[in-house]
Amino acid sequence: MDDRLDLPPRLVIASHNAGKVVEIDDLLGPFAIEVIGATALGLAEPEETGTTFQANALLKAQAAAKASGIPALSDDSGLSVWGLGGAPGIYSARWGGPDKDFYAAMARVEAELGDKPDRSASFFCVLALAWPDGTSRTFEGRIDGHLEFPPRGSHGFGYDPIFVPEGDTRTFGEMEMAEKKAFNHRARAFAKLIGAADFH
Repeated sequence: MDDRLDLPPRLVIASHNAGKVVEIDDLLGPFAIEVIGATALGLAEPEETGTTFQANALLKAQAAAKASGIPALSDDSGLSVWGLGGAPGIYSARWGGPDKDFYAAMARVEAELGDKPDRSASFFCVLALAWPDGTSRTFEGRIDGHLEFPPRGSHGFGYDPIFVPEGDTRTFGEMEMAEKKAFNHRARAFAKLIGAADFH
Protein backbone atom coordinates (compact mmCIF):
# COMPACT_ATOMS: atom_id res chain seq x y z
CA MET A 1 0.00 0.00 0.00
CA ASP A 2 1.30 3.48 -0.93
CA ASP A 3 1.48 5.47 2.29
CA ARG A 4 2.55 8.75 0.66
CA LEU A 5 0.53 11.80 1.58
CA ASP A 6 -1.00 13.97 -1.13
CA LEU A 7 -1.25 17.48 0.30
CA PRO A 8 -4.30 19.45 -0.90
CA PRO A 9 -3.90 22.92 -2.49
CA ARG A 10 -6.22 24.45 0.10
CA LEU A 11 -6.31 23.80 3.83
CA VAL A 12 -8.46 25.03 6.68
CA ILE A 13 -6.36 25.60 9.79
CA ALA A 14 -8.66 24.26 12.49
CA SER A 15 -7.62 26.72 15.18
CA HIS A 16 -9.00 29.92 16.66
CA ASN A 17 -5.55 30.81 18.05
CA ALA A 18 -4.27 33.60 15.79
CA GLY A 19 -0.62 33.00 16.74
CA LYS A 20 -0.88 29.33 15.89
CA VAL A 21 -2.54 30.06 12.52
CA VAL A 22 0.25 32.51 11.62
CA GLU A 23 2.96 29.99 12.58
CA ILE A 24 1.37 27.16 10.56
CA ASP A 25 0.75 29.47 7.60
CA ASP A 26 4.44 30.42 7.75
CA LEU A 27 5.51 26.76 7.81
CA LEU A 28 3.28 25.99 4.81
CA GLY A 29 4.52 29.06 2.89
CA PRO A 30 7.08 27.24 0.69
CA PHE A 31 4.55 24.64 -0.49
CA ALA A 32 2.05 26.85 -2.37
CA ILE A 33 -0.83 25.79 -0.15
CA GLU A 34 -3.62 28.30 0.43
CA VAL A 35 -4.42 28.57 4.14
CA ILE A 36 -7.76 29.65 5.61
CA GLY A 37 -8.24 30.08 9.36
CA ALA A 38 -11.28 28.53 11.06
CA THR A 39 -12.29 31.96 12.37
CA ALA A 40 -12.42 33.41 8.83
CA LEU A 41 -14.90 30.68 7.87
CA GLY A 42 -16.98 31.20 10.99
CA LEU A 43 -16.43 27.60 12.11
CA ALA A 44 -17.45 26.70 15.64
CA GLU A 45 -14.70 25.71 18.06
CA PRO A 46 -15.39 22.10 19.07
CA GLU A 47 -15.13 21.07 22.70
CA GLU A 48 -11.83 19.29 23.29
CA THR A 49 -13.02 16.12 24.97
CA GLY A 50 -10.03 13.92 24.12
CA THR A 51 -7.58 12.69 26.75
CA THR A 52 -4.46 12.95 24.55
CA PHE A 53 -2.96 15.54 22.21
CA GLN A 54 -3.61 13.14 19.32
CA ALA A 55 -7.30 12.68 20.16
CA ASN A 56 -7.91 16.43 20.45
CA ALA A 57 -6.01 17.21 17.25
CA LEU A 58 -8.10 14.66 15.33
CA LEU A 59 -11.33 15.92 16.87
CA LYS A 60 -10.61 19.50 15.73
CA ALA A 61 -9.41 18.59 12.23
CA GLN A 62 -12.30 16.22 11.55
CA ALA A 63 -14.88 18.77 12.75
CA ALA A 64 -13.41 21.52 10.54
CA ALA A 65 -13.14 19.27 7.47
CA LYS A 66 -16.74 18.08 7.88
CA ALA A 67 -18.12 21.60 8.45
CA SER A 68 -16.19 23.28 5.63
CA GLY A 69 -15.96 20.50 3.04
CA ILE A 70 -12.26 21.36 2.74
CA PRO A 71 -9.31 19.29 4.07
CA ALA A 72 -8.30 20.62 7.50
CA LEU A 73 -5.08 20.74 9.48
CA SER A 74 -5.22 21.06 13.23
CA ASP A 75 -2.66 21.28 15.94
CA ASP A 76 -3.02 20.21 19.53
CA SER A 77 -0.08 21.21 21.58
CA GLY A 78 0.85 21.94 25.11
CA LEU A 79 3.42 22.08 27.84
CA SER A 80 4.13 19.13 30.11
CA VAL A 81 5.94 20.10 33.31
CA TRP A 82 7.53 17.01 34.77
CA GLY A 83 7.67 18.38 38.33
CA LEU A 84 3.86 18.61 38.08
CA GLY A 85 3.43 15.06 36.79
CA GLY A 86 3.08 16.22 33.20
CA ALA A 87 0.51 18.96 33.87
CA PRO A 88 -0.87 21.13 32.38
CA GLY A 89 -0.45 18.92 29.26
CA ILE A 90 -3.65 18.77 27.19
CA TYR A 91 -5.13 21.40 29.53
CA SER A 92 -2.42 23.98 28.73
CA ALA A 93 -4.79 26.55 27.20
CA ARG A 94 -7.43 25.93 29.87
CA TRP A 95 -4.97 26.86 32.62
CA GLY A 96 -5.29 30.39 31.26
CA GLY A 97 -8.99 30.47 32.19
CA PRO A 98 -11.87 31.51 29.92
CA ASP A 99 -9.82 34.39 28.50
CA LYS A 100 -6.84 32.11 27.78
CA ASP A 101 -4.59 34.49 29.72
CA PHE A 102 -1.22 32.78 29.45
CA TYR A 103 0.42 35.14 31.94
CA ALA A 104 -2.09 33.81 34.48
CA ALA A 105 -1.31 30.27 33.29
CA MET A 106 2.45 30.82 33.68
CA ALA A 107 1.88 32.26 37.17
CA ARG A 108 -0.13 29.14 38.06
CA VAL A 109 2.69 26.87 36.84
CA GLU A 110 5.18 28.83 38.96
CA ALA A 111 2.91 28.72 42.02
CA GLU A 112 2.23 24.99 41.73
CA LEU A 113 5.92 24.20 41.22
CA GLY A 114 6.75 26.14 44.39
CA ASP A 115 10.17 25.02 45.59
CA LYS A 116 10.17 21.72 43.67
CA PRO A 117 13.69 21.32 42.23
CA ASP A 118 12.61 19.60 38.98
CA ARG A 119 12.10 22.37 36.41
CA SER A 120 12.28 20.09 33.34
CA ALA A 121 9.48 20.41 30.80
CA SER A 122 8.57 19.38 27.27
CA PHE A 123 6.45 20.95 24.57
CA PHE A 124 4.38 18.48 22.52
CA CYS A 125 2.60 19.07 19.24
CA VAL A 126 0.38 16.71 17.28
CA LEU A 127 -0.69 17.81 13.81
CA ALA A 128 -3.78 16.13 12.41
CA LEU A 129 -4.73 16.29 8.75
CA ALA A 130 -8.32 15.31 7.98
CA TRP A 131 -10.34 15.11 4.79
CA PRO A 132 -14.11 15.56 4.47
CA ASP A 133 -14.46 11.83 3.71
CA GLY A 134 -13.17 10.97 7.20
CA THR A 135 -9.60 10.00 6.21
CA SER A 136 -6.95 11.34 8.61
CA ARG A 137 -3.25 11.22 9.53
CA THR A 138 -1.36 12.48 12.59
CA PHE A 139 2.26 13.57 13.20
CA GLU A 140 3.89 14.25 16.59
CA GLY A 141 6.76 16.55 17.54
CA ARG A 142 8.43 17.09 20.92
CA ILE A 143 11.10 19.37 22.33
CA ASP A 144 12.63 19.13 25.80
CA GLY A 145 13.92 21.90 28.00
CA HIS A 146 13.37 23.58 31.35
CA LEU A 147 11.36 26.43 32.83
CA GLU A 148 12.65 29.75 34.10
CA PHE A 149 10.80 32.50 35.94
CA PRO A 150 9.88 35.33 35.62
CA PRO A 151 8.71 35.12 31.96
CA ARG A 152 11.16 36.64 29.45
CA GLY A 153 10.63 37.89 25.91
CA SER A 154 7.73 39.24 23.88
CA HIS A 155 7.89 36.90 20.87
CA GLY A 156 5.82 33.78 20.35
CA PHE A 157 2.70 32.99 22.35
CA GLY A 158 1.42 30.73 25.11
CA TYR A 159 4.11 29.46 27.49
CA ASP A 160 7.01 30.53 25.23
CA PRO A 161 8.34 33.18 27.70
CA ILE A 162 9.14 30.57 30.40
CA PHE A 163 10.44 27.69 28.26
CA VAL A 164 14.18 27.37 27.60
CA PRO A 165 14.94 24.61 25.04
CA GLU A 166 17.85 22.24 25.63
CA GLY A 167 21.14 23.68 24.39
CA ASP A 168 20.09 27.33 24.72
CA THR A 169 19.91 29.96 27.46
CA ARG A 170 17.05 31.98 25.95
CA THR A 171 13.34 31.35 26.27
CA PHE A 172 11.24 30.79 23.15
CA GLY A 173 9.77 34.20 23.96
CA GLU A 174 13.19 35.76 23.34
CA MET A 175 13.64 34.11 19.94
CA GLU A 176 12.45 35.47 16.62
CA MET A 177 9.86 33.24 14.93
CA ALA A 178 12.25 32.43 12.08
CA GLU A 179 14.70 30.91 14.56
CA LYS A 180 12.15 29.18 16.78
CA LYS A 181 10.21 27.68 13.87
CA ALA A 182 13.33 25.88 12.66
CA PHE A 183 13.34 23.44 15.56
CA ASN A 184 10.42 23.80 17.96
CA HIS A 185 7.82 21.08 18.64
CA ARG A 186 5.49 22.33 15.89
CA ALA A 187 8.36 22.41 13.37
CA ARG A 188 9.32 18.84 14.31
CA ALA A 189 5.76 17.59 13.81
CA PHE A 190 5.57 19.54 10.56
CA ALA A 191 8.83 18.01 9.32
CA LYS A 192 7.26 14.56 9.74
CA LEU A 193 4.17 15.69 7.81
CA ILE A 194 6.29 17.09 4.96
CA GLY A 195 8.47 13.98 5.02
CA ALA A 196 5.36 11.89 4.35
CA ALA A 197 4.06 14.18 1.61
CA ASP A 198 4.27 13.58 -2.09
CA PHE A 199 4.88 16.76 -4.06
CA HIS A 200 5.19 15.02 -7.43
